[in-house]
Amino acid sequence: MTNTAETPNVCGLKREDFQTTINKKKTDLFILRNAQGNEVAITNYGGAIVAIMVPDKNGNKANVIMGHDNIQDVINSPEPYLSRLIGRYGNRIAKGKFTLRGKEYCVPVNNGPNSLHGGKKGFNDRVWDAELMNENTLVLHYISAYGEEGYTGELKITVEYTWTDNNDLQIFYLACTNKQTILNLTHHGFFALAGISKPTPTIDNVDLEINANYYLPIDETSIPTGEIRKVEGTPFDFRTAKPIGRDIEAEDIQIRNGSGYDHCFVLNKKEEGELSLAAKVHEPLSGRTMEVYTTEPGIQLYTGNFLNGINGNLGATYPRRSAICLECQHFPDTPNHPYFPSVTLNPGEQYKQTTIYHFGVSK
Repeated sequence: MTNTAETPNVCGLKREDFQTTINKKKTDLFILRNAQGNEVAITNYGGAIVAIMVPDKNGNKANVIMGHDNIQDVINSPEPYLSRLIGRYGNRIAKGKFTLRGKEYCVPVNNGPNSLHGGKKGFNDRVWDAELMNENTLVLHYISAYGEEGYTGELKITVEYTWTDNNDLQIFYLACTNKQTILNLTHHGFFALAGISKPTPTIDNVDLEINANYYLPIDETSIPTGEIRKVEGTPFDFRTAKPIGRDIEAEDIQIRNGSGYDHCFVLNKKEEGELSLAAKVHEPLSGRTMEVYTTEPGIQLYTGNFLNGINGNLGATYPRRSAICLECQHFPDTPNHPYFPSVTLNPGEQYKQTTIYHFGVSK
């Protein structure tokens, strides 16, 4: 594992605070830096992004993603998915059960009656092998053993983070298996475009646009009902930008079931697998913007409904609804809904995903 020579980091984080050994694997902090001097800081524990330093409309840089400032706090975080890689299966599987080739598989139930984000010890809690390719690119590798968390097949995964001079955070995913399995990878970034602080401000006034005409209604345990419903005339209509807080407390059974927004949107696509715009975010006070592009068919909007003021980076705190998550993925509980886009991966096939977060400002 290599890393760059020590230089003062804009994000204020220190490598040594992220260095330990877990099951004979070393953890570290990797700083990606672009030509503008903006930084992305990543640890190979769960692929957690612990800082994204970008300027506001006045040129003042702040960290716009939630994380922790040392490895022990990452490992022991009250929010185990905080800005980390998610797998084998992002989102929920009803009752932790699915069928593949006529055989029923049972995976750990860890979220009410359901399995969430890969089970009790998903990819978010694994030490990945890391290669810092250059100042802009970090590559992570992980081999998920046959039977890990109840999933079949040995899975080899590569995730590449590239931070461009245009303030694009590009995440490329590749995976292959030696036996038919299911796979739904994502990254669970908790974004706070105002900048994290004590306390990090609410996202109520943040403008959001989602390129989706349909979304997936959920039951009271957050499992899709199977319906694909129009957003038109509902609190889920983000086809034109609106403040997140406008309808987040609407008298609506779906808002109640999600305790706010915690729903998958069906992205508008001209063709399957195309890289296209998924969402736009604008924080009005700072002027910071974020655009999300993905090859995935869905995007999960989660509005930090269960954050509760936990301590984060360098004294910052993360209260309820102070972050927005836009998780690019296939649909929740797909193995139990045959007409959802398939999440089956066969031997000889390659899983591929590209997701890009572009950061900018609007004056």
